[in-house]
Amino acid sequence: MLKGIILIGGPLKGTRFRPLSMEIPKPLFPVAGFPMIYHHIEALSKVPEMKEIMLIGFYQPNAALSKFISSTMQQFKIHIRYLQEYTGLGTAGGLYHFRDQIQSGGSDMFFVLNADVCGDFPLQEMLNFHKQHSGTSASHFTIMGTEATRQQSLNYGCMAENKSSHEVLHYVEKPETFISTTINCGIYLFSKDIFNHIAMAFHENHQQQETHSYSTSFPQMCKESIFLEKDIFKPLAGTGKLFVYHTTKFWSQLKSAGAAIYANRHYLSIYHKTHPDWLAQNGAGKPTLIEDVYIHPTADVHPSAKLGPNVTIGKNVTIGAGVRVRESMILEGAKILVHAVSLLKLFN
Repeated sequence: MLKGIILIGGPLKGTRFRPLSMEIPKPLFPVAGFPMIYHHIEALSKVPEMKEIMLIGFYQPNAALSKFISSTMQQFKIHIRYLQEYTGLGTAGGLYHFRDQIQSGGSDMFFVLNADVCGDFPLQEMLNFHKQHSGTSASHFTIMGTEATRQQSLNYGCMAENKSSHEVLHYVEKPETFISTTINCGIYLFSKDIFNHIAMAFHENHQQQETHSYSTSFPQMCKESIFLEKDIFKPLAGTGKLFVYHTTKFWSQLKSAGAAIYANRHYLSIYHKTHPDWLAQNGAGKPTLIEDVYIHPTADVHPSAKLGPNVTIGKNVTIGAGVRVRESMILEGAKILVHAVSLLKLFN
């Protein structure tokens, strides 16, 4: 039995995504026509053993999030629920806080996906890799990794590995000097034994906070704030329990509005394989299209408009006569007047 966890953060996160995340929670921001975490949920739902998906974060429950959960549950026929943290607990703290809910029902393993990553999500292949290494350690953990340039790698968690066994020997989050071109994708597969390691970090964190409670130089934070990247992976590296699954498929972070344009392009390309019916087609009385283009059914696009390549037209958008749009995402309710041009833009 498998479960999927999506870490969606909260309103204090995603500041680089503003002003786009001011009116809508960042995890619900539409990319290629659908909310960011819709793509995560679709990928998780395709794993045959998946029984439940949990969203963990510290957003206040709201109508938009509730409506999204309800509609995706109906579409993918899988149970989805939101577990709200009382404050930001870090990438491991939320998992530990809700450990009973995650382990309920006899869940042996669970995926963890950061909400602000996008990609082709080869989760079944990752699961197969994880099971192949079960003989190495009864309780082991897998990180999805990909290759970056030497300069890019300094902005991510970096892993040095045993090339034959793929065991992670050394892990450093955002190193100051070059470690490796293999970087952490923010996608994990854990056995339930991970909670033992988080518990050790939790108690060590408590001890440090109590020891330095009167120190003005020691950073004070929530005692339950624990991070996979610095508190769990670093000490696990080299113990024979942490492995890296390499993917060469599309992957990217969504830390800024500009990154959404890049992600939009790749998701539209993926639709050729997964959802060709979602891509708009040329025809009589329709706008001129250059692949790839997604047009929401409620959008009003003038037949003389020209769209593409790599364009998403959102819900209730109006595109006037003679408009030219390329490499852009036109967000819900936007109106582009006659003979306007949009190039490499997010328009709302």
